[in-house]
Amino acid sequence: MRASLIQIDVNPYESVNSRRERVGSLIRELRSSDLVVLPELWTVGAFAYELFADEAETLRGTTAQAMSEAARDAGIWLHAGSIPERGEDGALYNTSLVFSPDGALAHSYRKIHRFGFDKGEAVLMGAGSDLVTVPLPDLTLGLATCYDLRFPELFRGLVDAGAHAFVVPAGWPERRRAHWTLLARARAVENQAYVLACGTAGTHAGVPQAGHSVVVDPWGEVLAEAGPGEETLTVDLDPAKVFDTREAFPALKDRVLGLDTPKR
Repeated sequence: MRASLIQIDVNPYESVNSRRERVGSLIRELRSSDLVVLPELWTVGAFAYELFADEAETLRGTTAQAMSEAARDAGIWLHAGSIPERGEDGALYNTSLVFSPDGALAHSYRKIHRFGFDKGEAVLMGAGSDLVTVPLPDLTLGLATCYDLRFPELFRGLVDAGAHAFVVPAGWPERRRAHWTLLARARAVENQAYVLACGTAGTHAGVPQAGHSVVVDPWGEVLAEAGPGEETLTVDLDPAKVFDTREAFPALKDRVLGLDTPKR
């Protein structure tokens, strides 16, 4: 299974329409991949809070339509990163979109853990509540977004729901880049799953981005990592490695504590 991550440089001087067109072209160039992944809030920038409301879209909006067409043209599964979604209730959500090779919107995921500590995204956007998995022909993806990476219980829940790999689009800041790689490897090791963590490059509202998109295998080994100037990262994954790892080192079978553990 070939996966490609597009580490988009969110240039504040580039229009959203121009960025959509550029990203659509990049996706079509990756038609040899089975899965393509985009970062979090790449249309506006994860820290450009003042743009969230103005650029918010529905799940059938301009970005969704453009990504649907790109997925269909390339014939690939597309995790189109996340967009600021305007829900039917009028609230904003940080919502990831996944398109099948025929261009259909197969799944969406509203980010559960909002970043900001009572400001920014944490107050501007509503929180999702549903764990989302996406069954592909060879393995099942579990969806998470950026700040979610700091909450291991979410990933354990995704494993219980059948996930073999986690896709994590992000707008992770450069000043905490060490945490980015550390947490991606930790989530892979503790769940014996692949992690495909796709971040943005550039600067959002004065916040330099970490970039360094990374793919980690079920043993926690980094298979590939994008450099600061790399826009595309492609790696071949062996779905059997998840099953082989869990069989050879069956730590998940020894779980004792969980959400249902009685409290004293």
